[in-house]
Amino acid sequence: MMQGGPPVEVIIPMFGMLTGIVITGMVILGPVGRAVGSAITYWLGGGHRKQPALPPGDMDEVLDRLDSLQHQLGEIAERQDFAERLIARGRQLPADGGAEGP
Repeated sequence: MMQGGPPVEVIIPMFGMLTGIVITGMVILGPVGRAVGSAITYWLGGGHRKQPALPPGDMDEVLDRLDSLQHQLGEIAERQDFAERLIARGRQLPADGGAEGP
């Protein structure tokens, strides 16, 4: 006795296939899939190729440059603040430039 819908013999396999596709997608896109992908990349690529660590002298040079850039950025921020204050003050002046004539 069928009541307008597809038969159960069709619904159950379709539901099973849909469930399998969803679970497979979650595994492939999830952490398990990333781990498998990393393992395959490791095997095909000949192992991890790590960048060599910087020698201590080079690290000191990088830190010095970073300090210099931070200092320059601070100066630029101060100059920008000063310029913004000048612009804001210029907008508050009267249209004739603030000069009053005789």
